[in-house]
Amino acid sequence: MAQKTNKKIVSKAPREFSVGALPSREAILQAMAENPSLDGKRDLARHFGIHGDMRTPFKVMLKEMEGEGFIARTRKQIRRTAALPALTVLDIPADADPDDLYAFPAQWNDEEGARPRVSVHQPKNARVVPAPGDRILARIDPGEGELPNYTARAMKILDKPRRGQIGIVRLDEDGARLVPVDRKQKEMRIDGADLGDARDGDLVEVEVKFAGRLMIPKARVTNVIGNPRSEGAISLIAIHNLEIPYRFPASVTKEAEDARGVDLKGREDWRHIPLVTIDPVDAKDHDDAVYAEPDVDPGNAGGHIVYVAIADVAAYVRPGTALDREAYIRGNSVYFPDRVVPMLPERISNDLCSLREGENRPSLAVRMVFDQHGKKRSHSFHRVLFRSAAKLNYQQAQAAIDGKPDDKTGPILDTILRPLWAAYAAMAKARDARGPLDLDLPERKIILDKAGMVVDVKVPERLDAHRLIEEMMIAANVAAAETLEKHRSALLYRVHDVPSQEKLVALRDFLSSLALPAPKSDAVRPSDFNRILDKARTDGKIQQVSEIILRTQAQAEYAAENYGHFGLNLDRYAHFTSPIRRYADLIVHRALITALNLGKDGLTDSEIAKLPGIAQHISSTERRAMLAERETIDRLLAQFLAAHMNARFEGRISGVTRSGLFVRLKDTGADGFIPASTLGADYYRYVEEMQAMVGDRTGETFRIGDDVEVRLLEAAPLAGALRFELLSEGARGVPSSGRRGRKGSSASRGKARPSPKTPRKKR
Repeated sequence: MAQKTNKKIVSKAPREFSVGALPSREAILQAMAENPSLDGKRDLARHFGIHGDMRTPFKVMLKEMEGEGFIARTRKQIRRTAALPALTVLDIPADADPDDLYAFPAQWNDEEGARPRVSVHQPKNARVVPAPGDRILARIDPGEGELPNYTARAMKILDKPRRGQIGIVRLDEDGARLVPVDRKQKEMRIDGADLGDARDGDLVEVEVKFAGRLMIPKARVTNVIGNPRSEGAISLIAIHNLEIPYRFPASVTKEAEDARGVDLKGREDWRHIPLVTIDPVDAKDHDDAVYAEPDVDPGNAGGHIVYVAIADVAAYVRPGTALDREAYIRGNSVYFPDRVVPMLPERISNDLCSLREGENRPSLAVRMVFDQHGKKRSHSFHRVLFRSAAKLNYQQAQAAIDGKPDDKTGPILDTILRPLWAAYAAMAKARDARGPLDLDLPERKIILDKAGMVVDVKVPERLDAHRLIEEMMIAANVAAAETLEKHRSALLYRVHDVPSQEKLVALRDFLSSLALPAPKSDAVRPSDFNRILDKARTDGKIQQVSEIILRTQAQAEYAAENYGHFGLNLDRYAHFTSPIRRYADLIVHRALITALNLGKDGLTDSEIAKLPGIAQHISSTERRAMLAERETIDRLLAQFLAAHMNARFEGRISGVTRSGLFVRLKDTGADGFIPASTLGADYYRYVEEMQAMVGDRTGETFRIGDDVEVRLLEAAPLAGALRFELLSEGARGVPSSGRRGRKGSSASRGKARPSPKTPRKKR
């Protein structure tokens, strides 16, 4: 029987294989395709005449093919993995090499075996340039030969869905339940066996399973993230929900720890120039230093020379290294009230690249010459070694200029600080003549206690010291863009487009409703908006107008092509001054190094080819950071205000929609919502051109920018949401009944407002 079997199997073996020889992988896959019955190791071994000592290496080969995704095994069956369709959604791993991208199918049946790895081809002139961490729609090329040697070309970058649902574990008499962070999601029970190591109050990630014939959803804990009530953990919700990488891989940490200081070789010695750092009181890293002196050139009487030195991050973060890949993936540092998620490890950001007082530091610096009116006459870039003469904070420097120097600022008041302020006074003249958009919107600073809870919210005073540093950084950024353009070098611009036609039409309608002049032409300039703001300030309507003009603006971003910076009213602009916390600045540093022959660690040809994709990626990480910061602030403030239920607050209407009013509290800046159905005993209609809700019968009007008094009815700290009750009466206006049918109008039946204990305000 055995002889018959052997004879039969030998007769079926392909001619190119002799009995006992290992077949190629292509031959195995071809045989499985032509003979579906070959679905086991024994069948394949018989087919190819494998016996004796060859059985073990044959099994190893099949195991390798399974691990590489060529074949799949289900119990005792073996089969070819499914072929990818011509158009496939792929996920690029976040730690993929930007120079050698690969991806895996976003959807894959585990029964098919390991997901096939797909090489992502990136032609030089590609319109879509993917990056690590992206989800893409790709056209698949199966490659040559019989092996699934897939390559893909990206056709579109897709929005990537968030990770599994997250929420807070709450233990109760019946066991445990999940309180989701997203208010749109419902609570779910957690079986005891599915709780894992989670404790009451822990923030966890879960997967949803369905139980019983009724398919009731339940949660199973897959990952314990942390406890939001512990110190510095509120931000964990946003960090995890928005997939912000916050732990450095071991390879990145090792590179950072192995880095050593830079000496004077290949650099100019600027240690005789007394540059100083001026930063916030709580700043941990210092990446810019400034110095100014009168220009002694007789041809520039009353002029100034300004030096701006920026930490030379490019000296430590080289293209293609683990540090560089991680910095690119993060895109930027993320600043929360309770923590910072840095772009670079502390060894780089807080040590080697932090411009510490009295310590030698490498820098990429710019020397700028201004005339007495603040107009720049010339500039030059230098790679230097310098030593900060003093570490100052904004309030400290301003106090010295205002006549209250301390032990540190007193000795340098006449030699360093006053010349800086004199140069700034000239530069401010040029800024005012240029006329950038003048939207002075105060930023609130949240004060936390040791447990990471809010104890106060303050609006820091806006000082000339802030404006001085800001103006000198802008000048340095402009100089960087000008230099790179002059040398015809590729660079990343910081761009801010003009407002869209649709937004300008909406602005005109709104200004008309306030009897304010509006720009007649679509070719608007920042000065047009500044005139509107000045008129609104005179007429006592500045709050309404400021909110709308802010919403009219486009969002600033990074781009490999230039279309100017509208808000700053600049033709060309690049980010150069913060390479510790922004990858864009590091790219600009490398471009300057290459263009000016300042070293061998400049911008590579590979990076130049990928600038459009880099710009797209870091613009998205910037938006992600802004959203994470805003969400965290909302959660902290909601938690803070939860202890003040039913309290009254002064606020201002910050937004109007068909569903109700958004109100921002004056003291804390917390945002909350008032449903339209609770506004009052009238039929309220949303009037888009007025940005208002208007009563059909009474004409009672609530519009953006109005001051109101509200009562706090509900606080949801996990969601960062507040719900208010309106106590103030609206302004009397024209009933909205005549507005029916107009574009942008919708109505909501309100309920009678309860009479407050004190009379409602009249306006």
